[in-house]
Amino acid sequence: MGPPNTTSVNGSELPPKTTERSDAPIELTGYRKWLSDNLMLLVTLSGVLLGVTLGLSLRPLHLHGDSIMLISYPGELFMRLLKLMILPLVISSLIAGSASLNAKMNGKIALRTLFYFATTSFFNAALGIALVLLVHPGNPDLHNADNRSTDRRAVNLLDSLLDLGRNIFPDNLFQASIQQAHTVYLPKPTILHNFNETLNDTVLVPNGVEAQQQLDDGVETVLIRDVQYRSGTNTLGIVFFCLVFGTFLGTIGQKGQVVIDFFSAVFEVIMKIVTCVMWLTPVGISSVIAGKILSVDDLSLVMAQLFWFIFTVAIGVVIYQFVVMQAIYFVFVRRNPFKFYAGLIQAMLTAFATASTAAALPITFRCMNEKLRVDQRITRFVLPIGCNINMDGTALYIAVASIFVAQMSGMTLGFGELVTVLLTSTAASMSSASVPSAALVLLLVVLTAIDAPVQDVTLLFAVDWFVDRIRTTNNMLGDCYAAAVVEELSRKELMALDAAAVNYPDISAGTPNGHHVGLLEGQTELESTGKCIMTDAVVVDMSAVMNNVNLQQDQGNRRV
Repeated sequence: MGPPNTTSVNGSELPPKTTERSDAPIELTGYRKWLSDNLMLLVTLSGVLLGVTLGLSLRPLHLHGDSIMLISYPGELFMRLLKLMILPLVISSLIAGSASLNAKMNGKIALRTLFYFATTSFFNAALGIALVLLVHPGNPDLHNADNRSTDRRAVNLLDSLLDLGRNIFPDNLFQASIQQAHTVYLPKPTILHNFNETLNDTVLVPNGVEAQQQLDDGVETVLIRDVQYRSGTNTLGIVFFCLVFGTFLGTIGQKGQVVIDFFSAVFEVIMKIVTCVMWLTPVGISSVIAGKILSVDDLSLVMAQLFWFIFTVAIGVVIYQFVVMQAIYFVFVRRNPFKFYAGLIQAMLTAFATASTAAALPITFRCMNEKLRVDQRITRFVLPIGCNINMDGTALYIAVASIFVAQMSGMTLGFGELVTVLLTSTAASMSSASVPSAALVLLLVVLTAIDAPVQDVTLLFAVDWFVDRIRTTNNMLGDCYAAAVVEELSRKELMALDAAAVNYPDISAGTPNGHHVGLLEGQTELESTGKCIMTDAVVVDMSAVMNNVNLQQDQGNRRV
């Protein structure tokens, strides 16, 4: 090989020319590139497999409760880290996302998102009813008649919907961060209790000992509604406030830019923390799954008794994920849906391990923004809302579980009862909290609506730890596919905002600070979408820019 080409100037040789810097990163190819792109996915998958293997291997040892607690402890810390980032992530993403769009655009996206969520939840409830009637998993011999109780918890759909409204419109924002409103039924105080404050305090306990003693004495107890607060973040109220705050923040122009930049910076910091936390996935997720498997008393007996119930829910989840979701994505987006699905496997495994859409939200943001490159203005808007409202898997589960309990009790449901299950399952799922096993509480609403025995719900506790993880994947994927569909439906409005930013540089686009996040070097926002665009609109925009530049040059020449 000869010496490198040199250039001489005035008899002196210059250093050889090089086409790239010596410290430039080497582009990976082949299996190395695939391994680099999917390293985090492999780490998450290894955690799931390790947890299942560890849990099944240690079951024959019949470990003490303290040993199981120590095995679950790393997973508990991992869950606490993920939940720690939910509130700042939701607040920063919603405020920055809604502020980057105008008020009219926010309204259109919100309507499209809510319509999509309601439609898919309704469809999942209908799918669950069809499957449970076809498979008929309910067997009257499953429950023990001796354990049946006559106590019925007062729960109805009206209270659930009213509580939903109370939580959407909180009266105290700081209280909403730690408590949420809910309706309870308390025994009505008697005249004697009005004279004795102590007795009054002790009797106001729902389904308490004092109320039961009154029933035993033959005295009829009148229950009254009372709105109380329980521990838990009222995410719905925070979401509503952040949407309103961000929408009006975007209308005040440059005066609010520093606030928008602040929340954008908070979002970026949280995402960097998420990247660091994800390296703890093998230990955290494996600990969570192993602890759950070890905590079940008789795993084989439970699985054998409720196999057909688990099978019905699982087949419904599979049909919706691999048939319905892919068809919706292909019809609206016109791209390969399975490629989009593959990009969400890491977030799906995290949702499966944690059994919480909210806990998986930071990883979902990471997959949608960095891997699938969905417009951040849409993901910051849709994902936090969907995390609290869109519960496709929960709607399917509630429909299946309610009819399953009715079948165990020997009830025959007519068309009217099935329609009631369909509507109440849809409404109850949209008021569900994004925490583990929240659907069991909402199941009582549907059972009360069809007058089914609510005490048989306790049988589902034995398998809810597993079924909850299956349906949570549906909830998480439903949010992601909703963001992709809403992005496609809002394509023209987003392009209009980008075009306005080209003609009027003072108007920010892409992100509140005017920078397009997630683009490759030398790549524009329109090029990053990979779709056909309206060339006429681009030509008009570019010509307008050139006319402005020429006009400014002419004015400068005249002044000289």
